[in-house]
Amino acid sequence: MKIWLQRVSEASVAIDGEKVAAIGQGYLILLGITHTDTAEKADYLASRIPVLRLFEDENFHMNRSLEDVGGKVIVVSQFTLYADTSHGRRPGFSAAAPGNIAEPLYNHFVARLKELLGTERVGTGKFGADMKVALINDGPVSVELTA
Repeated sequence: MKIWLQRVSEASVAIDGEKVAAIGQGYLILLGITHTDTAEKADYLASRIPVLRLFEDENFHMNRSLEDVGGKVIVVSQFTLYADTSHGRRPGFSAAAPGNIAEPLYNHFVARLKELLGTERVGTGKFGADMKVALINDGPVSVELTA
């Protein structure tokens, strides 16, 4: 399981021209799932999100967590995080789990985040949909988390 997390001052997701999620300060989380991922890995990564200290304090040090600043998150499924670009000119995606494996784990991860942060602080895209994601990366700060 792989996360590309971006600290944002705002982010949104639209599907077919309709905005389905929008946040101010927080994280845009792109979540990639591979064949060997488990609910335990999803739980571990979800538990890291509220406490990861990526927000600046008054001395401009990254000492504040999502919990500290009351931030929100948007979670977007992103199979392309498992792209293999080592050969040729077209990426391969065989390392990405198929939908019947990935979607339940995506839903599990989102449900766990909602338990930890509260439903009102967690937005999502739609698994498998063609989404338009907009964000203002704050910093910029982007980190990868894996399990």
